[in-house]
Order: sequence, then structure tokens, then C-alpha cells
Amino acid sequence: MHKRLKIFGIVTSIGMLIVLLQGALVTKTDSAEGCGSTWPLCFGEVIPQTQAMETLIEYTHRAWSGLMGLFVIILAVWSWKKLSHLRETKFMALMAVLFIVFQGLMGAGAVIWGNSDIVLALHFGISTISFASVVLLTVLAFEDKKQTPPIVSVSTKYRNYLFFVLVYCYLVIYTGAYVKHTDATYVCGGFPLCNNQFFPDIGGPLGYQIGIQLTHRIAAVSLAVFIFILWIWTMYKFRRYKSLVWGSTAVFLLVLIQAAAGISILYADTYLTPALFHSLTISLLFTVLCYIGMIITRTPSYK
Repeated sequence: MHKRLKIFGIVTSIGMLIVLLQGALVTKTDSAEGCGSTWPLCFGEVIPQTQAMETLIEYTHRAWSGLMGLFVIILAVWSWKKLSHLRETKFMALMAVLFIVFQGLMGAGAVIWGNSDIVLALHFGISTISFASVVLLTVLAFEDKKQTPPIVSVSTKYRNYLFFVLVYCYLVIYTGAYVKHTDATYVCGGFPLCNNQFFPDIGGPLGYQIGIQLTHRIAAVSLAVFIFILWIWTMYKFRRYKSLVWGSTAVFLLVLIQAAAGISILYADTYLTPALFHSLTISLLFTVLCYIGMIITRTPSYK
């Protein structure tokens, strides 16, 4: 069933993942002004004449994002038509379209008028939600007409805790993006100490940036602890549900990989590779959490 929709969903999901990584690449290479202050044109041209690397990175990101925006809209309409009998379809389709449009508008606004570090950091979080929505629409296409789609029965406490972790993960994504946009990546040498201090001075010239870096570190470590608790809880109480076991295990492994990638940024000879991997793993982690959130809200008659 829905063979072409499944294939299109996979292609769109991969394409949106590339959009995420391209956006991270633009940020991490300081290429946001690679096309000047014009949008959607680049330096007022359809195809820019300059061969600067920053321009190439920004231009390809714009072009690919525009193409994927069209793909997301097609996937949403297609899913609405073919999978409307599934409870989650319409919500996910609306989320995918709304957030891809919002993402594009924020990107355009940042180019034309400029934005604060807070808004620029939020841009990555919005892209992550759009990616997760596209992936879940694709998952629904694969689940449709299955005899035993993932349906679980969990306690209210477990459900509430899962959604707490999901929201908290989004906030951690935001703090991580804010670290980069405020140039706070390297203000703390080493890990877990900051410049060989438990309590570094936040009253000096770099105090604000050090505070941002420490906030992100504390938030990221807390997320790892929260996810570890989720995994233990799942294995102890709900091991009979394979979807929860695999989902919580995947999230736990991803948060460990995420932590390793984040720490490696401080020690690697090349900043770009671990930084992009850091962005990749947190996006996948958030998406898996969204999937767990989707299935724990189902009932036996969820269709």
C-alpha cells in the first residue's frame, strides 16, 4: 500500500535532513551573509556571479530549501488525501507545512532585516520540528494497513514524563544553537571544567558568553540524565512493547553520541565535522522522541 507515497516520503525526509545540515553549515561557516541582504535573489541575481565559498554555501541552502518546501507541501497534501483516516495525519501535515513556511519566512527576514541571536537560534529549532513532522508522516504511510501498528498502554505519569523530556529536549536544542550564534563555543576550554574552574568568572568581558556555554552544558547533561531515566523506566515497566524499547534505546544511544560529538568539538582539529554531527544527532533524537510521543497517545481504536 502507498508505495509511491512511501518512496516520496523517504526522499522528502532525507531532503529535509539535508536542509537541516545545510542550515547548520551556513551558521558554522559564517555564511549567512553569503548572498548579501537580498532574498530570494543572491546579490540581486538569479545565479550569483561571485565564486566565494560563503556565497556557494548560502545559495545552495536557499535553492535546496525552496525545493524541499515544495516537496513538503506535496507530501502533506498527498498524505491528507491517502491517510486522512489515521488520527495523526492531519495534525502532522499541518505541522509540516506551517513550520516549513515559518522556517522560510524567518530565514528571509534574517537576510533582509537582520535578526537577534535569539531569533536566529530559534530558526534551527523550527527546522527540527518541520523535519520531525515529515518523518512522522512517512512513518504513517508505512504503518497504514498493518495488522498490528504500534499501540501501547502506558501510565499517565510515564506519558507526562515523556512529553516533559520532549519539550525539554527542544529547549536544549535552542540553547545549543544560541551558543553558536553568540560565539560562545570556545569560551570554556575543556570539559567538564570551564577553563580549569568549577565556577568560572562570569563578571569579566566574556562573562555573558561563559554563562551561555555553562547553561547549555548543564541543560545537555540534565537531558542525558532525563533520557537515562526514561530508558530505565521503559525497560522496567513497559518492556513488552517493542516500539517503546527500541525507541527509548535509540534515544539513549543518540544522547550519548550527541554528548560525545559536543565534547569532541573542543578537542578536534577540525571544528566543522563534529559540529555537523552534533546537529545531526540532536535532530534525530528529537524526532524519535516525537515518534514515541505519537504512539503513546494512541488507543486501540486510534484509526
